[in-house]
Amino acid sequence: MEKYSDNPLDTKRRILEAAGKIFAARGFQGTTVRDICSEADVNIAAVSYHFRDKKNLYFDTLKYWQAAAFQKYPHIRETDASLPPEDRLRAFVFQFVSRMLNDGNASWFGKLMAKEVIEPTEALDIVVEEAVRPSFEILRSIVTELIGNVSDERTIRLCCASIIGQSLYFFYSQPVIAKLFSGNTPGFTEPELIADHVARFSVNAIKAFAIQMKGDTP
Repeated sequence: MEKYSDNPLDTKRRILEAAGKIFAARGFQGTTVRDICSEADVNIAAVSYHFRDKKNLYFDTLKYWQAAAFQKYPHIRETDASLPPEDRLRAFVFQFVSRMLNDGNASWFGKLMAKEVIEPTEALDIVVEEAVRPSFEILRSIVTELIGNVSDERTIRLCCASIIGQSLYFFYSQPVIAKLFSGNTPGFTEPELIADHVARFSVNAIKAFAIQMKGDTP
């Protein structure tokens, strides 16, 4: 068996990493503290010491993996504001899907969020404010620039939802995609190719919206 350090910080990290794996697979209700401690190879009392209870452990697990995901794939920076909106949209989609499809630890937040959306807990409000809303506001600013001042807020929000929906499809539908195309799925699991497609598709659609709306304006 692997020999672990007695350092409390190492123990806390192991619990958070084990919790990410198990909460993502089973959800909050389907996971027990004993399951997590067994996976982390720690005494069950360690959870009480570091996190007090299961609910706080869950909240801290979400924050831990959120930080890991956004450290590796951060929001597009303020300095990117000078780039054309088409390039910023492509960068946004790439970072968004990478946080879900990455093979490493950076994908755990996406997997935890997938479970949280299906089986929401009190943590959803926190995640929306700390992670989802900032991302949405970035996307909203890109879409607003692409569509111009001919649109209303409702249309802008619907365009944003369409972009997010396309991006999420490549994460949520992986089992279906594999069966539908008999495992021959080039481009369906690669963030670079997904970002290219979703951005190009969405930019063309948004610009078509803008032209149509200008034509409808008296």
